[in-house]
Amino acid sequence: MQQFKLFLIVMALLLVGNNGFAQFRKYSNEFLNIGAGARGLGMGGAQIASVNDATAGYWNPAALAYVNQHPQLSVMHAEYFSGIAKYDFAGLALPTKNGSRTLGISVLRFAVDDIPNTLYLVNPDGSIDYNNISTFSSADYAFLLSYSQKLRDDDDMKLSIGGNAKIIYRKVGSFAQAWGFGFDVGIQMQKKNWRLAAVLRDATTTFNAWSFSFTEREKEVLYLTNNDIPVKSTELTAPRLILGTGYNFEFNSKFHLLAEANLNCTFDGKRNTVFSSSAVSIDPNIGVEANFNNNLFLRGGISNFQ
Repeated sequence: MQQFKLFLIVMALLLVGNNGFAQFRKYSNEFLNIGAGARGLGMGGAQIASVNDATAGYWNPAALAYVNQHPQLSVMHAEYFSGIAKYDFAGLALPTKNGSRTLGISVLRFAVDDIPNTLYLVNPDGSIDYNNISTFSSADYAFLLSYSQKLRDDDDMKLSIGGNAKIIYRKVGSFAQAWGFGFDVGIQMQKKNWRLAAVLRDATTTFNAWSFSFTEREKEVLYLTNNDIPVKSTELTAPRLILGTGYNFEFNSKFHLLAEANLNCTFDGKRNTVFSSSAVSIDPNIGVEANFNNNLFLRGGISNFQ
């Protein structure tokens, strides 16, 4: 009972701590919300209450505590917009000897390569020279260092907490780059067939410090074409609260059906979501997983409600 009260207290603190973030810019570091792993994406992103593998460092660091037997490695590659954008994920979970704590390392990359640079397409005399076109890449990286610990692990209840320290690096050709830093915290509870979880991403507000580098010629071209020349700036990412619950239906010893629902709560202004206001926007994720004797799995999910 004390552990269940602790779970409710932590969830209440996460809710109370998320007031007044509407002044943040929307969709900052949005590449961190794509997802990770075939299971998570197959279930529509509804994962924080049931995830228990090496992708937990991404979904809910508290769940890493249940990778307690052997190290696990998870890798994924996906392409978007007909292969224009490439997304890669790798997660490693390393349990300690006593099995009550787990460390994790996750790496994400989202990039668009071979972008045409047409700054010098037009020569000073007004003629067009296609040989002056070069290419560059725009890439976003995130490195997550995770820690998870069990608070209780018995037949009646399982409870764990965890956190991420994340480093963000973003680069746009030779023109701009940014370094960022932030924290995530999470909690996960299993009581019989029920699963409950909460994750607060960017808990202390994640920042990206941008710096720009242009040659004098590049500045001249930008000025002559009525483009702004950016200067150093800081990009802030507001906290995102995710609440999740799930239930495991046990039809017999060989067939189970897991259903999970998550609520994504953002506080950076009004978004195009199911529930939207200037204070908070809420978007649901729903997923199911049919388990046949722990050998065959069929998954489905719904996300991006309009």
